[in-house]
Amino acid sequence: QVHLVESGGGMVQAGNSLRLTCAPSGGDLSMATMGWFRQASGKDREFVASISWPGRNTYYARSVKGRFTISRDNVKHTVFLQMNSLNPEDSAVYYCAKSHYTVVRDSSSDYDIWGQGTQVTVSY
Repeated sequence: QVHLVESGGGMVQAGNSLRLTCAPSGGDLSMATMGWFRQASGKDREFVASISWPGRNTYYARSVKGRFTISRDNVKHTVFLQMNSLNPEDSAVYYCAKSHYTVVRDSSSDYDIWGQGTQVTVSY
């Protein structure tokens, strides 16, 4: 069974950028829509971005549209989340997830495999 590992999180000041990476282990991401979700302290997990297979279509939460970009490299089997113009409201644990669908999805229930998460903290 494939496992997902997120990396690239950290602490940054508001207005700066981070790039998160999702890499598979024990499998690949072929024929699978991929998504990013986040969970802030004391809040429920929420949808951030989704990318279809093989990657032509993307979809974003309203709160991050225009600031975040999801992309994928199907040769290296990795997924990225470029986060620009970060603000403190973006602080959360960010999770990468793999879906059994091939079209963009925004519900956590449509994803089957989840990474362990990477912490993103944005300070003033």
